[in-house]
Amino acid sequence: MPEPMPPEPHPSGGGRAPEDGAIAATGMGGAMDLATSEGETLEGTPAGQDGTGPTDKPRSLWSDAWRDLRRNPVFIISGLVILFLVFISLWPSVIASGSPLTCDLAKAQEGSRQGAPFGYDGQGCNVYTRTVYGARTSVTVGVLATLGVALFGSVLGGLAGFFGGVWDSVLSRITDIFFAIPVVLGGLVLLSVVTSNTVWPVIGFMVLLGWPQISRIARGSVITAKQNDYVQAARALGASNSRMLLRHIAPNAVAPVIVVATIALGTYIALEATLSYLGVGLKPPTVSWGIDISAASPYIRNAPHALLWPSGALALTVLAFIMLGDAVRDALDPKLR
Repeated sequence: MPEPMPPEPHPSGGGRAPEDGAIAATGMGGAMDLATSEGETLEGTPAGQDGTGPTDKPRSLWSDAWRDLRRNPVFIISGLVILFLVFISLWPSVIASGSPLTCDLAKAQEGSRQGAPFGYDGQGCNVYTRTVYGARTSVTVGVLATLGVALFGSVLGGLAGFFGGVWDSVLSRITDIFFAIPVVLGGLVLLSVVTSNTVWPVIGFMVLLGWPQISRIARGSVITAKQNDYVQAARALGASNSRMLLRHIAPNAVAPVIVVATIALGTYIALEATLSYLGVGLKPPTVSWGIDISAASPYIRNAPHALLWPSGALALTVLAFIMLGDAVRDALDPKLR
């Protein structure tokens, strides 16, 4: 009976094969060690220099956008300006003493003085105090109008884009009618009959004429999102319309609405000042930059400081929100990456 053949020596020089693996012959006459399992090989693979290794979790659109925003100096500068405006809107007395309604005609049109670094307007009111307190009205009107426009317009546009049909056609024709109304002329007509001194009529007018733009954006975004494979898969699995809208479509269609709403916020602040300047927006004793600009216009030669400071604050605020909207748009638009 023939004796069994001894095991072939290991390529490394050992007398027997290793216990933790096997030797497989290669096509070139050599051998390959299969001791390491496939799972251990994948877990041991180092991540690349760009941080995209097999063990890294995929980043979402929002995490990528936040990473880009933190590195964008435009976003940082505009964000700091907006945070300062929000701070003085909530607590104006921290940096401005006295009441903005306290005026002294004996100091009318005077220049910079101690306690009044911006001087006095034509009624003897402290321009610095009124400029600081005017930020509260402008920011309040802009934020509330933007929230109302975004919610109302995105709901109508999203439903029209999702269901389509007659509802979509009717909403499209209604938005065409509202787009044909000039904003300033519409404000002169609608707000001229309002006698309230609160901000709500102005906010309601902005929502009434501002929702069609957001509606168009939301409609197009929803139409694009509902054609994706994951939405079709959810529909095939029997998901309800409400679940598809809230869980699958809305999170992926809201980015364009956020971008447009952020830019529009600065536009609404400027619109409020324009309407107040024309006398149909906010009315005294409400403190507003538009009211102060209108009151200082007749004294522009004798007291230009009374017009310069509220105008500069208005321009800086509008610019900050527009810059913020541009930065958010660049971060959320995948085509710009």
